[in-house]
Amino acid sequence: MTAVETRGTRTSLSTPGRGRVVDAYAGFPIMVRFILRRNWLRMLIWTIVLAGLIAVVVQSQRVAFPTQADRDAYAGIANTPAVAALTGLPYAASTLGGILNIKLWMTEAIGLAFAVIFLVTRNGRAEEEAGRTELLRGGVLGQHAYSLANWVVTAGFSVVIGVTTALAAIGQGLPADGAFAMGASIMGVGLVFIGVSAVTGQLAQTSRGANTLASVVLAAAYLVRAAADLQADGDNPSGLSWASPIGWGQQMRSYGENLWWPLAISVAAGVALCAAALLLERRRDVGEGILPDRRGPRHASALTMTPVGLTLRLQRGSIIGWSLGVLVGALFFGTVATAMADLLAGDNPIAQAFVGGAKDVVEGLLGFFAMANVLLVSAFALQSTDTIRSEEANGRAELQWSRAISRTGWALSRMVVPAVISFLLLAVSGYAIGASFGASVNDPSQGGRFAMASLAYWPSVLLIIAFVVFCAAWLPRAASAVTWGAFGVLVVLSMFGDLFGLPDWVVGNTPFTAVPRVGEDFSAVPLIVIGLLAIVFAVLGLRRLRIRDMTGA
Repeated sequence: MTAVETRGTRTSLSTPGRGRVVDAYAGFPIMVRFILRRNWLRMLIWTIVLAGLIAVVVQSQRVAFPTQADRDAYAGIANTPAVAALTGLPYAASTLGGILNIKLWMTEAIGLAFAVIFLVTRNGRAEEEAGRTELLRGGVLGQHAYSLANWVVTAGFSVVIGVTTALAAIGQGLPADGAFAMGASIMGVGLVFIGVSAVTGQLAQTSRGANTLASVVLAAAYLVRAAADLQADGDNPSGLSWASPIGWGQQMRSYGENLWWPLAISVAAGVALCAAALLLERRRDVGEGILPDRRGPRHASALTMTPVGLTLRLQRGSIIGWSLGVLVGALFFGTVATAMADLLAGDNPIAQAFVGGAKDVVEGLLGFFAMANVLLVSAFALQSTDTIRSEEANGRAELQWSRAISRTGWALSRMVVPAVISFLLLAVSGYAIGASFGASVNDPSQGGRFAMASLAYWPSVLLIIAFVVFCAAWLPRAASAVTWGAFGVLVVLSMFGDLFGLPDWVVGNTPFTAVPRVGEDFSAVPLIVIGLLAIVFAVLGLRRLRIRDMTGA
């Protein structure tokens, strides 16, 4: 076993039987280069997506609200409890920078928080779980070198995100002081959750547990921030906002007062949490967690003894989280549709993008929102199906493949769960959009209509699931990057293709835009074609998975 000695302010690692002492941070520069080499592509993709969204949204809002009168009108409808709860208080809402904050700041901050949580866990607790950290420490690597390198690299990634998002906003003509305050506020949220995930990586014994604990903290921070904004006095949140790291970022009030001092709170919290994680790491053995594992039942239930039941049990937290997020978004879409439609003139390019082939702006806007809701459901389906590759990479699939279940049956169980859950989510969230819209126009029949319209996208979701299986079978090492990258391209084409002036044959033939929207003439042909493509990808993927060699991380 490894023993730790403290000599003054210097922590050292002594190894019994070898008579040597290793500095606890020995090998730190090498680990920095190692982690960068393993994660540069993931960080590059995140950077392109988060910075690119800034440019896209600013340009689209400049077209949608070309005059100050248009922006003032938007500020009037943005000051609602629904907007405050979901995206934050609409301060400076009559400026392009303020509109950018309302539209995208929360997405950017939450997206970066999830990115750093997954990166820290992947390079930290997941490596311990796989046994690679213990192998590295068998040489001259110090006890804390790997962890510290992990956090420093991820912090550098957060800084890059802050700088690139600011530069993207400046490139679109927004004021530099507000842009850098916005980028710094997003960066600050990322730094805090580096510390959070560093601590949860010491508490939990598995990467799944570490990610879950950090995600729970993120959800709590979001809810506390939402409660503070709902209790606001004008555009000033209640004091409860200071209990949330997301609230600290919003208190910088970019494009408004541009306050920089709240960033110091985020940086201090991130550093303090990482310091606490180092202390916890010093107290535990490699591969162990501070929190003891919860004892499970002595015997497995009848459900968990089946492949599908086990998949449901392993993914129940993710399913619950995605379901709540999709339903909240659906209610928001239906509530604001009428007010948003009133702002869009018929000759506005944004309005034309929303309307599509619908007969009026309201129908087109609702169809656009329904498609956006489908994209959220598809993201859940992608993440759920991607466990086919992650289970194989960490070695758990090999244990299951060695039993009576075949590879094909095992993979099918990972496909059935997202397929069925996505069907239910499409139906319920579609009904929520229609019901919330119907309540505003006194038409209760809209719920069923939108539920059926959302279910028309189910073949598109099945195609995403099949494509994930195909990539996991044929491109195992690059599967996650390829599938998420391709999905990101589809999202941009589906949501913003018309705004970019791309050819109709490109924009109108994605798995999501090819499906007729609400208010358009229905045709079953696109659904049949998409369904056939899903079958082809699934069959090719399952056949390949059955015969190829197992591939590790």
